Amino acid sequence: MYDLIVVGAGALGTFHAYHAAKAGLRVLLLEKDRFPVGATVRNFGQVVPSGLAGRWFDYGRRSLEIYRSIQQETDLSVRQNGTVYVASDADEWTLANELYDHYQQLNYSCELLNKKQCLVKYPTLQSNYPVGGLFFPSEMSVEPDQMIYRLITYIQKKYNVEYQSGAAVIDVQSNYSGAILTLANRQRYQAGRILICSGHEVRLLFPDVLAEAGLIVSKLQMLLMAPVPGLNLPGNILTGLTIRRYEAFQNCPSYSSIQSPSQYSELQKWGIHILFKQATDGSIILGDSHEYANATQAEDLGFYTQDFINDLMLAEARRIVTFPLVTKKTWAGFYSQTKAEIFEHDVDENIRIVTGIGGKGMSSGAGYAEQSLREWMNVVG
Repeated sequence: MYDLIVVGAGALGTFHAYHAAKAGLRVLLLEKDRFPVGATVRNFGQVVPSGLAGRWFDYGRRSLEIYRSIQQETDLSVRQNGTVYVASDADEWTLANELYDHYQQLNYSCELLNKKQCLVKYPTLQSNYPVGGLFFPSEMSVEPDQMIYRLITYIQKKYNVEYQSGAAVIDVQSNYSGAILTLANRQRYQAGRILICSGHEVRLLFPDVLAEAGLIVSKLQMLLMAPVPGLNLPGNILTGLTIRRYEAFQNCPSYSSIQSPSQYSELQKWGIHILFKQATDGSIILGDSHEYANATQAEDLGFYTQDFINDLMLAEARRIVTFPLVTKKTWAGFYSQTKAEIFEHDVDENIRIVTGIGGKGMSSGAGYAEQSLREWMNVVG
């Protein structure tokens, strides 16, 4: 008998398991695949609360503290090397200044960089690209293909979380003593509560819920660039199109009046904004784009990547940086999102679905999971 079973071992599910176990609950974490292969391992690995707004910024700020605390005990691959947003024109620079003012009021550390300071700190920027930059020194990078596996190992050893991979759940129902869960191999597990954090794959268990949820699946294309000898690309580097896209900037006073240059029209049509992050092996993750489909029709997005989208991203990236961009790999990532910020649904008093966190999971999932459990199970770690 478990206090909590969590279905789905991505960042959202695993951080729920972490907080529950840290508070002394007996926790079982289940992953349908042999190891997590979804959005958590297909993203940049950027922990950037600065791009979030409202409660998600608060969750992100708390997430930085949680990452820092765990990193002191075990290597999650966390590096506190900061985030910069590089403005490329007057409108983007105006938004950067307004966001700086906003975060000064919230006592969230940030620094405005003029053009010269940007080029000194990031010498591989094309000299004609930056107008200025907004730098956040407390923000972090992680290695997306390593972090979640290390976190799972940590909570197993530190808090005795039981973890099963290759554990596909086929049925979840409440009963007289909580809820019971059945795996594809017919194993059954009993728990006081069951939490389902399995992205849009919730349709496998509750297709009727998915049909009414209004979930959207986003498909992202990303590229891995070959290492460049001697290149040091510090932190998370986000650019003008990101300033035009992220919700924190959308809340700035001047956002509604900015103009969109014609050169951006095709890029924005495909939801492209350009981000760079160098991995510990020297390779560089570059992306990304966004295509959308209703979660009930996610297959319409296809499993392939489209070369012309990659070409658009590479062309814009070469306008921004001077170092050679040689593609090693490309891939598509998928995550679910909702207009309501996140989808929280109680099947009944014992079974809850939490999904649709969108692209916020790595930046704010740790802090959100803490608050989620506090409200649902009165758990305080």
